[in-house]
Amino acid sequence: MNENEGEVTRGAAALLIVPEWYGQRLSRDLDARAEEAKGLAIAIGLEVVAVHPLRLRQTRAATLIGVGQIEAIKPDIAMEGVQLVVVDAALTAIQQRNLETEFGTKVIDRTGLILEIFGERAATAEGRLQVELAHLDYQAGRLVRSWTHLERQRGGFGFLGGPGETQIEADRRMIRNRMARIRKQLEDARRTRQLQRAKRQRAPWPVVALVGYTNAGKSTFFNRLTGSDVMAEDMLFATLDPTMREIRLPGIDKAILSDTVGFVSDLPTELVAAFRATLEEVTTADLIVHVRDIVHPDSDAQYDDVRAILDSLGVNGPQDDGNPREGDEVVEVIPQIEIWNKIDTADADTRARIEEMAARRPDVALISAVTGEGVETARTLMASQLTALHQVEHIFLTFDQGEAMAWLHARGEVLSDQAEGEGHLLTVRLDPADRARFERLWPVRGAPTP
Repeated sequence: MNENEGEVTRGAAALLIVPEWYGQRLSRDLDARAEEAKGLAIAIGLEVVAVHPLRLRQTRAATLIGVGQIEAIKPDIAMEGVQLVVVDAALTAIQQRNLETEFGTKVIDRTGLILEIFGERAATAEGRLQVELAHLDYQAGRLVRSWTHLERQRGGFGFLGGPGETQIEADRRMIRNRMARIRKQLEDARRTRQLQRAKRQRAPWPVVALVGYTNAGKSTFFNRLTGSDVMAEDMLFATLDPTMREIRLPGIDKAILSDTVGFVSDLPTELVAAFRATLEEVTTADLIVHVRDIVHPDSDAQYDDVRAILDSLGVNGPQDDGNPREGDEVVEVIPQIEIWNKIDTADADTRARIEEMAARRPDVALISAVTGEGVETARTLMASQLTALHQVEHIFLTFDQGEAMAWLHARGEVLSDQAEGEGHLLTVRLDPADRARFERLWPVRGAPTP
């Protein structure tokens, strides 16, 4: 590999370029985009010494940005001792190479930066495989700039073997082979997770999935609910690997809370594909809790980004015109609520405005995961959503069905218990799935139910 292809060095001085195109309708404020890009750089341990927001009239095929803008940036690179230039946009291999030539330093784009973060943060074996697959997919199209020995060829066989295999062809073949092996390992992991899901689905406990934009406070909220110590810092992508813990909610004996990877705008397609199996945990949840940084200036845009990824997973029901198409997977629409977090950071006027908006939304809880404010309200809202579809059932149990009685008390809400004849007549609020499980475990016997 050439000198520009090494790993990003922690602590390296970085210059950030944030392009925006004239006439393009953007949902994000340019300053907020710059702050997010800076946060991504800091998350990988870079020291951002200069930020250049740029307005572009058109995209340059060779360098993305204009010649004049390149010349304006060069003095900062020399003055600040910049070792790395980060472009908050997707670059082609040619654009990346040309910018490196112009700046005389390594250049990475938004996709490469996010891949670096994921590569450093992935903790589990599966997470590391997913990141490696995404890296290989990203690099496969950039081999033309990754090697300085592409003129080398490997000889063929026999008299008519031809010139043989060029180095770039060999490299691409090795990448394809490695990607195939990783996909097989991930498929094995996916089957294992499906078995684990099947066990959870057979169990009577509902699953609650936390989703949200990165750094919205999901992990802090997760720790507040579960008493865990999952890494939670004011940093983009502080946690990557999904974590599950047991929690108790009002009226619900036990539920499983899942903390998933945070989303981000313009998430690289390579990562979406690699992490799809992990994100599919969301599709099997009984309730999706969307945690939002409600004080962030781009909160609405972040909400749209999260919704777009949930749409791609199919958890929001049919998309586009709503008409099912051949080959489409039928996915049940999963109930969702919103947790508006970080209210403790709002000033008085902003807080009053947010409280007024939240009061009009029955599916919203306003909280501070750091101070604990509103967390009990959030727990109550989660429980009410999980029990909203529960039905009131009248079940008769004989006196010797103590195990069935304990099961109903643990899995449902026993509203009344009356002695009647040779047993108990119970009025119980149950989830339909739990009612079906109960009937399989304890077929009705004794006195008929009303």
